[in-house]
Amino acid sequence: MQLAGIELRYLVNDIGQKTEDYYVANIYGISKDSLLFKFRHPENPDVLLMLSTSGIWVTKVKIDQIEPNKLLRRLRSDLLRSKLKEIKQIGTERVVYLTFSNFEKEFVIVSELFADGNVILCNSDMKILALLYSVNVRHRQLRVGSPYVPPPQNNFDILKMTEADLGEVRFTSTPVAKWIGRTLGLPRKYVEEITRLSNVESKKSGTEISNEEIKSLFDNATKVINNVVSGQHDPVISRDEEINVHPIPLGEKNLEKISSFMEGLDTAFTENILNKGKTTQSSSFQKKISELETRLNEQTNAIKIVTDKSEKIAGVANSLFDYVSQGISSMSDSRIDGLLKTNNAEIIKEKGITHIKVEDAKIRVDLESSLPTIASKLFNESKKQKSAIGAIQKLIKKTEKELEKTIEEGENAKQVISYSEVRKKNWFERYRWFFTSDGFLVVGGRDSSSNSAVIRKHLEKDDKVFHGEIYGSPFFLLKDDGSSMTSSLNEVAHATVCFSRAWKESMYGTNAYWVNPDQVKKGAPSGQSMGKGSFIIEGQRNFVKISTLKLCVAIVEYEGTHLLTCGPPSLKENCVAYVMIEPTGMEMVDVAKKIRFELISMNETIAKSFSVDDYVRVLPSGPSRIIESGS
Repeated sequence: MQLAGIELRYLVNDIGQKTEDYYVANIYGISKDSLLFKFRHPENPDVLLMLSTSGIWVTKVKIDQIEPNKLLRRLRSDLLRSKLKEIKQIGTERVVYLTFSNFEKEFVIVSELFADGNVILCNSDMKILALLYSVNVRHRQLRVGSPYVPPPQNNFDILKMTEADLGEVRFTSTPVAKWIGRTLGLPRKYVEEITRLSNVESKKSGTEISNEEIKSLFDNATKVINNVVSGQHDPVISRDEEINVHPIPLGEKNLEKISSFMEGLDTAFTENILNKGKTTQSSSFQKKISELETRLNEQTNAIKIVTDKSEKIAGVANSLFDYVSQGISSMSDSRIDGLLKTNNAEIIKEKGITHIKVEDAKIRVDLESSLPTIASKLFNESKKQKSAIGAIQKLIKKTEKELEKTIEEGENAKQVISYSEVRKKNWFERYRWFFTSDGFLVVGGRDSSSNSAVIRKHLEKDDKVFHGEIYGSPFFLLKDDGSSMTSSLNEVAHATVCFSRAWKESMYGTNAYWVNPDQVKKGAPSGQSMGKGSFIIEGQRNFVKISTLKLCVAIVEYEGTHLLTCGPPSLKENCVAYVMIEPTGMEMVDVAKKIRFELISMNETIAKSFSVDDYVRVLPSGPSRIIESGS
C-alpha cells in the first residue's frame, strides 16, 4: 500500500509529538530500503521510528537485518545523539523533512514517498551528502554534492480548500471523480468515499453538477480530509490480495477494526518488509534450484538417449547375425546397405578410417572382417553405452540430493527473517536493576545522569541508599525495605561494588555502605560544588565488606513476561536460566554474544528474544568471563 498525502500529514503531526525532546540512540539497517531509528528520552519510554521508501511510522517491532543499507554508516556518523528538532511536510505532498540537531551541526533527512521512494541526507544548506538512489530526470537531478531539488509541487493546498475552489469542476466535462482526484491529489479510495457520501454519481460530467451537489461534495470532502489529518479515526485493516489500512472505513469488504491507524500501518508495512526479505533471502537459492532442476532434466534425458542409442546399435548387430544365418558373410553384399538404412545407420570414412555410424555413435570397423566379428564389435559398443547409464544414474542421485538440500536451505533462509515485538518497558529497566532473594526491587545508576535520576526521582523514605567506597561507584536503592533483611543488604552491597570501577580493574576486597534517605543531601554546602550524579552523605555509614566479584546474568519472570537482568549470585536461585561471570577475559560485546549463546542452548525461545545489545546493556563495564551456567 501507498500512503496518501493527508494520511502522511497525520503521521507527521503524530510522530512530531511522540518524539519531542528525544534524541537518536541508535540506527539500524533493516533492508536496502528501510532504516529503524531508536529515539531515547531521559524519562520517557524509547520510541522506534521506521523510515522506509514506502512510509514512515512508529513501530513496536524490531526486525533483524535482512540486507545491508548503504546509508547506515553515514547516518550513524552524523546523527547519533542528535535531537529530532523538527519533522514537517509541505502541504500534503508525499515528502517529509526530518531536521536533526547535535548542537554543532544540523542535518536534514528528506523522505520521498512517491514512485519508488527515496531517502536523502542533506546538510543545513540542503546539499546532498548521501542518498539511496540517484535521480536524473528532466526537471531535477539528485546526486551527492548537488543541492536537493524537490519534486514539482501541486500549488493547490487541499487543507485550505474553499467551496468556490471545488466549484471549478462545473467548468469541465471531465467526470467529477476524476477531476476531484486530480485536483485535490487524493487517491481513488477517498474520492469514491466522498462521492458516495455526497450521493453524486462518480462518472457524472462536471458541467452537470448542481450547486447543491457542489456543497455536498465540499462538506464531505472537508469532513473526510479533516478527520484523517486531525486523527478522528475509526481505523480498519483489509486483507484481500494485499493488506490495506485506512484511518476511516472506505467501503471495502472484509474489514477488521484496529486500535489505531499507526498500529495498522505497523502491521501492514512490517509484513511487507518481511515478505520482501524472504524473497531476497531465498532468491539466490531459487536460482540454484532452477539450475539443478535443469541439470536433473538433462541427466534424465541423457539416460533415455543413451538407452535408445544402445538398443539401436544392438539392433544393427542382431540384424547382421540374422544375415549370417541366411548365408551372407561379407559387408560387401549389397543387401547390407538396405539393412543399415533400415536401422538409420551408414558406413562412413573419416581420415581414411572406416566407421559404422548409428545415430551419433561411430564404431570403428574393418570391412574386410567377417560379419560375426563386426556384429560382435557392435554388441560390445552397445554394452559400453549401457554401462554409461549407471554412471548417469549416480549423477542423478547426487543431483537429487543436492536439489533437496538446496530447497531445504532456501526454506530455512526464509525462516531466518525474524522480528521481535518491542514491549513497553518497566520504569526500572532504564537503570540497573534486580530483585533480591527476599523479593525487594533494587535500582542503580549506569552513569552520572542516571545516578542523579535514581536519587532525585526515585528515592523514597523507606528505601536504603548504597554506595561503594571507591571513586566511580554507582548509587543503588533498595526499595521499600521496611524489614532491613541482612540477605538483601548484602546482595545490594555486592552489586554496588561489582558495578563500580572495581570490576574493570579487578579490585577485590572493596567495601560498600548503606545509609537512610535523610542522610543523602542533594545540594552542595554553601560555597562548594558537586559533580553531576554526586551527593553529600551525612551521619553514620553502615559498611559491608565484599570479598568476591561475581555477577549473575539471568532471565527472570515478572508479571507474565520474561526480563533480562544482572545482579548478585543469588539471582541463580530464582530464574529461568543464568550465567555467572567474573572480571577479566573477553570484552563486553564478545562476552555478551557468548552469554546469549549459553542461554539459548538452555532455553532458545526466551533467550533468543533478547538481542546482543540487550545482553551488553546489563553487563558491568570491563572485560568478563563465564565461570558457571545453569537453569
